[in-house]
Amino acid sequence: MGKALIVGCGGVAGVAIHKCCQNSEVFEEICIASRTKSKCDALKAQLEGGKTKVTTAQVDADNVEEMVALIEAFKPDVVLNLALPYQDLTIMEACLATGVHYVDTANYEPPDTAKFEYKWQWAYRERFEKAGITALLGSGFDPGVTGVFTAYALKHHFDEIHYIDILDCNGGDHGYPFATNFNPEINIREVTSKGRYWEEGRWVETQPMEIKREYDFEAVGQKDMYLLYHEELESLVQNVPGLKRIRFFMTFGQSYLTHLKCLENVGMTSIEPIEFEGKQIIPLQFLKAVLPDPASLGPRTKGKTNIGCIFQGVKDGKPKTYYLYNICDHEECYKEVGSQAISYTTGVPAMIGAMLVMQGLWQKPGVYNVEEFDPDPFMEALNKWGLPWQESFAPELVD
Repeated sequence: MGKALIVGCGGVAGVAIHKCCQNSEVFEEICIASRTKSKCDALKAQLEGGKTKVTTAQVDADNVEEMVALIEAFKPDVVLNLALPYQDLTIMEACLATGVHYVDTANYEPPDTAKFEYKWQWAYRERFEKAGITALLGSGFDPGVTGVFTAYALKHHFDEIHYIDILDCNGGDHGYPFATNFNPEINIREVTSKGRYWEEGRWVETQPMEIKREYDFEAVGQKDMYLLYHEELESLVQNVPGLKRIRFFMTFGQSYLTHLKCLENVGMTSIEPIEFEGKQIIPLQFLKAVLPDPASLGPRTKGKTNIGCIFQGVKDGKPKTYYLYNICDHEECYKEVGSQAISYTTGVPAMIGAMLVMQGLWQKPGVYNVEEFDPDPFMEALNKWGLPWQESFAPELVD
């Protein structure tokens, strides 16, 4: 059907690229572009021999002119941004300059401030409308599938949704004393930031890891989970009518939290530059360099993830509760695409979002979050491409 330019070559990109090649009827040709071309070439070598044509390129995604030149040379139908969130705006600028659709999995973050907001990308709405192209934001799992789950629940099961609890459980074990399952810099910035949830028309701020709950996750078991702020809360508050409260919880083991607290106490999680041997370095970036690469965790990780949304609301005047979730097996993911489940659960929805934009099913001029489109084709694709969803009408609720 068409061509996709995929920017980035980390764990999530690896999964999305494998899935694009599996879906060769839609992705006839892809170009993998990254700052480090050798990584792109190594992935291309793994995938050659299939129906999808794979090429590679070197690009600095912080440089709009380089991105524009690459897009003009390759002429893709869509740019799938799987680079760092810091690079969202430069890639969006390049898409505007070339008239090409844009898809990403995570909202923009300024490098010097751990602040997760959509305002920078939502500010592009009018320019994308005038250009006649689509920007699809947050087509990962959370954000991403959680937004699609919400749109699906509202379309098929509720007249109004009043309460949403998003529960993200990773029951996997990689055997390391401390490691992060995705980019360490992004992960640690996220979990050391203050928590926030939305209730009765206002945002309530909490200290990091202040609110803890326990939950019994199917296929994983009883886990401690902690309230965090997550970017899909911001868009769902805007797009779900009648919402009274929305929260996000993520599970963490005690070993992870103890190591993280020690690192925080000695300043290793700081994003403020310090002087070291005559050079300016950022402690968190140095920590990222010495931690295990998330892409190396695949062959070591055993166990499952369970991520989903619990909805409470009304249908035909009666109260209703509904739980949509996915269970994913780390070892099965590794057998299929050489990745652990955290990258898999983000990479598959990234491919699906790009596919729906290319097919015209999720295509209208402007900047949109996933819940603003018809959820049905996305939900169908989840079942087809490796993330089958399950549902319950009597779930355990979170107090």
